[in-house]
Amino acid sequence: MHPAPSIILFTVLSGLGFGLLACLALGLPGLSGWMAFFGWGIGYVLATGGLAASAFHLGNPQRALLAFTQWRSSWLSREAWASVLALLVMAPCALADWLGFDWPVALRLLAAVLALLTVLATSMIYASIRAVPRWNHWTTPALFLGFALAGGALLGLQGGLAAVLLLGLGAVQIAAFGLGDRQFAARGASMESATGLTGRGAVSVFEQPHTGGNYLTREMIHVVGRRHAQKLRVIAVVCASLLPAGLVLTGGGAGLVLAIPLHMTGALAARWLFFAEAEHVVGLYYGRRG
Repeated sequence: MHPAPSIILFTVLSGLGFGLLACLALGLPGLSGWMAFFGWGIGYVLATGGLAASAFHLGNPQRALLAFTQWRSSWLSREAWASVLALLVMAPCALADWLGFDWPVALRLLAAVLALLTVLATSMIYASIRAVPRWNHWTTPALFLGFALAGGALLGLQGGLAAVLLLGLGAVQIAAFGLGDRQFAARGASMESATGLTGRGAVSVFEQPHTGGNYLTREMIHVVGRRHAQKLRVIAVVCASLLPAGLVLTGGGAGLVLAIPLHMTGALAARWLFFAEAEHVVGLYYGRRG
């Protein structure tokens, strides 16, 4: 799939934002006064900024509000509703921390759950696409939630918790790469099934279906070199998980701060790969895998 910068920024920033908001709602860390104001502000900026970036990926951004109408069948619509509800329920939690009044623990827990449900709904937009076998797998929601939880704990300066979640994220990343590589072949899709000519022998492309490029060839077919992908995989795992975890465990407060930009760099590399390595079965129809 074509790795559009807007959708990469959206998924990375919104995941970090909602992960941080979930931590803050649970009192991790327990901020008060102006520290709470700035902490919650960062979470809201990341979450809403990521959602705003997604609008640039829409063909008609002015129709974004229509996404709220299809909640019965669309994970995109469910994501929209979950994000709005999460941000609304978060607001009194933020005010309570800033102004110093009590807020029920049950409502804080609800806010954190809604934040994570937003991230889950985002992941299911991709995991529900059967035509992209690499995405249509349990590792997709595990990755999105892993990045949100690890990144949120890191931004919330929760050293021990962040280290554990970062190492867990690294394991999920490695599993997603290995299992994802086998999903296309395991699905059994072929040129014969793509063209509906099964049972007639081997089928090959004689002439391309179109004389020029179109939406499908631009957005659904993207080929990334194997050597290039392997290097980015190493960067993604090392920068998003291993090095930040090491800095958190050995570098004290300074290491915790340095781990944040390093983790974000790895998250961007991992999310670029998430899209670039996704193979849509329509590529078979055009005689191309990728």
